[in-house]
Amino acid sequence: MNAEPDERSLGDLPTPDRLLHSGAEGEFTAEDLVLASGRDVTPETLAWAERRMAEKGRASLEELLP
Repeated sequence: MNAEPDERSLGDLPTPDRLLHSGAEGEFTAEDLVLASGRDVTPETLAWAERRMAEKGRASLEELLP
């Protein structure tokens, strides 16, 4: 018996871990990083995100997402 409910009938239950992912395993853009940080997309925040991506690579997004 599966301990987790069928994903089609989750209702108000929390999402099972196997269905969660940050998206950091694929490609992401500076805009994605800005949005994940909770900031508005502006030229300044895009520049910040580009610097952060250059410095930390994939970890720049993984640090922000659970």
